[in-house]
Amino acid sequence: MRKPVLTIAFVAALAASAFAREEQKVNDAQIAHIAYTAGQIDIAAGKQALAKSQDPMVRMFAEEMVRDHTAVNDQALALVKKLGVTPQDNPTSMSLSDSAAQKLKDYEKLSGHAFDVAYIQNEVAYHKAVNGAVSGMLIPNAQNKELTDLLETGLKLFTEHQHHAEHLAATAH
Repeated sequence: MRKPVLTIAFVAALAASAFAREEQKVNDAQIAHIAYTAGQIDIAAGKQALAKSQDPMVRMFAEEMVRDHTAVNDQALALVKKLGVTPQDNPTSMSLSDSAAQKLKDYEKLSGHAFDVAYIQNEVAYHKAVNGAVSGMLIPNAQNKELTDLLETGLKLFTEHQHHAEHLAATAH
């Protein structure tokens, strides 16, 4: 079980460093892309968990991740369309996508309890990194009030996700 924990730490470190590189350098189009990308990553991880896990609690959590992140991403797409903004790819969103693709590939090799533990531990680490970036970088740099409001609403929801994941991680045997 060491490899998943190392992978978790690596992904969390990559996410944190990706966000740190962009600190104070992002515009609304980039913020929109980062936020959307972070949501897509959690949707993909949730779908992978639904395909692999047999644990009812893990599956319920994964369904919540897919449902909630899809809803927020749909709101984000509607907002950028309304504002006429084209989300702009950037080093942070690219780094997040690359590290997430590797994580999904690594987790594909796991099964059963090992997968469940790795998935939940990663969700804790990922939500901590993303929530820190949303509160510390994305919200402070957002210029559009509606974008800021959406990020703040998302942060409340994603903080709940983090707490839920922490609870599952603490109760995993």
